[in-house]
Amino acid sequence: MHLYKYEKIWLIVGGATLALFLLVLGIGAFAMGQHPPSDTETIDPQYVRETAPFDQPGLKQIGENEYELVMVAQAFAFQPADIQIPAGAKVHFIVTSADVIHGLEIANTNVNMMVTPGYISRMTYTFNDPGEYLMLCNEYCGVGHHLMGTRIEVAE
Repeated sequence: MHLYKYEKIWLIVGGATLALFLLVLGIGAFAMGQHPPSDTETIDPQYVRETAPFDQPGLKQIGENEYELVMVAQAFAFQPADIQIPAGAKVHFIVTSADVIHGLEIANTNVNMMVTPGYISRMTYTFNDPGEYLMLCNEYCGVGHHLMGTRIEVAE
């Protein structure tokens, strides 16, 4: 079988690119311990309302300008509903679902997580800019999905 000069070059470049990709992936995963986030914390979805901290969802101050927001996603609503946060606050989101798979997205931020029954999802975000942020469900969860949203008000 005869390979032309340019075919050989493309095969070498493609093979080298693949080898470099696998090397970087391997170093990141094994040497540096970088792994994709996984649902390591579990909860019984039938007892979400009786299990701490989801028995008292809401915003709690845990440090200077640092907050913990415990939320429950349920049929077409987030619990708690409207939330007020001071500007510059670092917020640790702790979210679970009591019924079906939901999504939690805050528009104009990088907050975007899947909320699965039986698992606890966590994410941290700092709200530097004051204003009103729309939080919505971005995972189809039933006939009232389009109604599932709330607002976060970030005040000076």
